[in-house]
Amino acid sequence: MRSIRTAFNRLLLLIVAVLALVARAASAPLVSPETDVDADTDTDTGGSPAIRLLGARNFRDIGGYRTHDGRMVRTGLVYRSNKLSSLTDADLAILTAAQVTLDVDLRNRWERRKDRDRIPEGVRYQVADVVSSEHGIAFHEFVPLTLGRALIDAATNGSSDIRHSIGYPLMVTYRGADVAFRDLLTAIAHNTDGATVYHCSAGKDRAGWGTAVLLSLLGVPKGAVYQDFLASTTHLGRDDAVEKSWLDSAFARVDRLYGGIDNYARKGLGIDQQTIDTLRARLLV
Repeated sequence: MRSIRTAFNRLLLLIVAVLALVARAASAPLVSPETDVDADTDTDTGGSPAIRLLGARNFRDIGGYRTHDGRMVRTGLVYRSNKLSSLTDADLAILTAAQVTLDVDLRNRWERRKDRDRIPEGVRYQVADVVSSEHGIAFHEFVPLTLGRALIDAATNGSSDIRHSIGYPLMVTYRGADVAFRDLLTAIAHNTDGATVYHCSAGKDRAGWGTAVLLSLLGVPKGAVYQDFLASTTHLGRDDAVEKSWLDSAFARVDRLYGGIDNYARKGLGIDQQTIDTLRARLLV
C-alpha cells in the first residue's frame, strides 16, 4: 500500500509541474510589449495612481482593499505580477522609482531558465518554487482523494479547465508549495527597506493563490479577494484566464484540512504568529 501511495504521489507531483509549465503559455501578452499604456490615468483599488508595466501586463499593486475591521491594505509596498523577463528600460525605471527592493520568483527551474527575470540593479532576487521537490515529495492528503474531490468539484461547479481544478487544491496539499508560500509571506513581512514584487509566469495561478492567502490573512473580505483574483482576466485580456471555481476549490481544501485561513497559515505553511503580526503591522493602516 505504501508503494502504491508513493507512486500516486509522484504522478500527481508530475501533474503539478505540468500545470506550472502550461501556465507559461497563458503569460504571452495579447498585445505587443510596445503597446502604449498610460500609467498616470489608471488607478488601483485605493485610488492611488496605478503602476502599469509595458513588459508585464498583470503587474499590479495588491493594496487599497478595506479589511473587515475598517483598516486598509497599504499601497506601494507589495506588487503581484506575471513574468518579468520582458521588462523595458522604462519599466525598470518605474520599479526603481517605486522603491522595489525584492523580487520573489514562484516559478519552476525550467521557467526561470527560459525566461530570466530582468530587474533593476540592486534588487534582491529570491526563488520560492511552488512545485519544487527540494524538500521531498509529500502531501497533506492522500493524493487520489484530492484528485477525486477536485474532479467532482469541477463537474459540480462547471469548470472549463480540469487541469486548474486539480492544480489549485494541490497547491494547498503539496508540502513543497507550503514551503514556497511560507517563504513568500515571510519575505514580504521582513522586507523593511522597500517594496516587494512576486510573480509566476502568467501572474494568475501561483501568484493568484499567494495573493488570496495574503489578503485573507490581512482580513480583506472574501468578495474583494475574489475581485482581485478575477482581475487577471482584464489585465491579461482573456476571459478564460481564471475562473471563480478554481479559487473556490483551493479555499474548500483549506477549510477541509485546516478549518480556515489562519490555521492553514500556521499549521500548513508553518508561519509563526510573529510573522503574521508583522505582516499585518507593516501592510495595514
